[in-house]
Amino acid sequence: MDFLKNNAVLFALIAAAAGVIYGIALTVWLLKRPTGTEKMREISRAVQEGASAYLRKQYTTIAIVSVVPFLLIGFYNKLGWGTAVGFLIGAALSASAGFIGMNVSVRSNVRTAEAAKGGLRPAFNIAFRAGSVTGLLVVGLGLLGVSGYYWILTGAFNISPAQTIDHLVGLALGGSLISVFARLGGGIFTKAADVGADLVGKIEAGIPEDDPRNPAVIADNVGDNVGDCAGMAADLFETYAVTAVAVMLLAIQVGMPKLYFLPLAIGAISIFCSIIGTLFARIGRSGSIMNALYKSVIVATVLSAIGFIPIMMAFDNGPFTFWRLYLPALVGLGITFSLVAITEYYTGTRWHPVKAIASASQTGHATNIIAGLGRGMEATVAPVVVIAVGILSAYYLAGGRGHPLHGLFGIGVAVMAQLSMTGLIVALDAYGPVTDNAGGIAEMADMDESVRRITDPLDAVGNTTKAVTKGYAIGSAGLAALVLFSEYSNKLRDAGVHTHFMLNSPWVIAGLLVGGLMPFLFAALAMQAVGVVGGQVVEEVRRQFREMPGIMKGTEKPDYSKAVSIVTGSAIKKMMLPALIPIVIPITAGLISPDMLGGLLIGTIVTGLFLAIQMTSGGGAWDNAKKTIEDGLYGGKGSSAHAAAVTGDTVGDPYKDTAGPAINPMIKIANIVAILMIPLISSIH
Repeated sequence: MDFLKNNAVLFALIAAAAGVIYGIALTVWLLKRPTGTEKMREISRAVQEGASAYLRKQYTTIAIVSVVPFLLIGFYNKLGWGTAVGFLIGAALSASAGFIGMNVSVRSNVRTAEAAKGGLRPAFNIAFRAGSVTGLLVVGLGLLGVSGYYWILTGAFNISPAQTIDHLVGLALGGSLISVFARLGGGIFTKAADVGADLVGKIEAGIPEDDPRNPAVIADNVGDNVGDCAGMAADLFETYAVTAVAVMLLAIQVGMPKLYFLPLAIGAISIFCSIIGTLFARIGRSGSIMNALYKSVIVATVLSAIGFIPIMMAFDNGPFTFWRLYLPALVGLGITFSLVAITEYYTGTRWHPVKAIASASQTGHATNIIAGLGRGMEATVAPVVVIAVGILSAYYLAGGRGHPLHGLFGIGVAVMAQLSMTGLIVALDAYGPVTDNAGGIAEMADMDESVRRITDPLDAVGNTTKAVTKGYAIGSAGLAALVLFSEYSNKLRDAGVHTHFMLNSPWVIAGLLVGGLMPFLFAALAMQAVGVVGGQVVEEVRRQFREMPGIMKGTEKPDYSKAVSIVTGSAIKKMMLPALIPIVIPITAGLISPDMLGGLLIGTIVTGLFLAIQMTSGGGAWDNAKKTIEDGLYGGKGSSAHAAAVTGDTVGDPYKDTAGPAINPMIKIANIVAILMIPLISSIH
């Protein structure tokens, strides 16, 4: 056991390498699968080129923006170049996880469509393995970044563990900055294209989704990848890395020897368990796609629970006995399972909430919107109760009654255990755009109707898994932000700054209110951006239908590149202003009062958690209510109920894919900025 504790960094590096190598092996296997006809390949290439062009432009913009924080961090003596280099490493790895995963995704869509000719199982295998590449890259690169940079700083530069972990906060900020831009830009792109394509194509022109006559159809397919694949990968990469760093910071505060290696060991063992879990994602005799996906998650979770036993035995030390470490870890796994189950209930086509929205669509557009809003609000209750119970359970099981700092570390262990499942959870999400694009290619390439009968149910499940992943990401973001807030208050105390985080302080109350408004302002700007850019796409699609009448007759080909160009340029511009909110407002509050900044962080966590869950679950339910009607229930396609459901889905799209998910990195950026500001705050106050 001592060997494991003394070589935890090496163990983490080996596990990270295993995750990356397994992802590469899956990629090689995927690229050997057949790609179908030339027409299918032509459509796939158009999606690839659009997605790559957008991400190149986005990352170029982010690189230019990142120069300013890099130089500010590097030249500020109390942070230094170690933190600045960490910032670059975090940004580069976060961008890499999204870019590589997206490239695999856009090459797997045509292969999934071709495999669908052979039935459900071969198509599912390709789509899930493509998603697994992204998932394992996220955890592999995340753990590689944290453990590798720690190893370099302590080994090559002989920097103390405490100072090294402080430098890792820069890595966390780099990952978070990429994440908020990727989530915002990708979300604006995908939903503006989707809204434009749906409003003109489905409602005005009366043509099916993914019809090749729709000038926005390629932009819509590109958006699925840059939003749901690249955006989610960057989001959960930063959540994973930020949490690992935050728990290491807490361990330094606790003062137990080498306890700061525990989050690395937890992440490492779960990577091996996740790799094994992917092998169990097989469709059984029942033909249930969701059961096949959940089977892999359950296997990985059970194996992780077993694998945590030797890990916790190795780190059993003083007040942190085996049980005080192991039980909070089980709480974290329990939170994961609960959040996944609750989100699936509110967004899955099998359950009452989605059926209720579909039924409400029969009486009109307004009742669909009312039902969707109501179900979204209701969907916040159970996850928040689970998170609250999880916080209290982990706190007291770790000994928080007698030692509050020990209890906080127990919460950190629970969050890290929860996030150790990130690899498979991201795989469930990245599976979605592959199946969605496969259906689009089948439609545009005029493939046999039997192919759509395979890709459509795969896509419907993908809508649910994307919602499940967002619920998981939001829950983990709330818990990770709580750990980061505790670190902010601890570091302020260590810096000699006298604070009173009490509700009788007017500064704290003011901070709570300002922090509470941040997610709403952020979400408002994101929603408005989708509305504006979506309107531009609508006008372009209408223009092409008006000026090129041969499009609808099939004698003229739409100009797909124009819609792609519009959303690429506009999404990049529109992501800038909301991305500044979690940076500028906390810095301003910190300069005014550290108490105000503390209140701001808590206010952001509380309102952000509720708003994000409401938006993502409500949006997912709206989407699947439309799918339910399209499957022939409540009137079927072409009915008034279907038109109402399309309206609801159009509203829900920016809810679930732009504003809601982007709140996650926004919350954590605010907390990381607060921690990095502490030297400046201590010099002022």
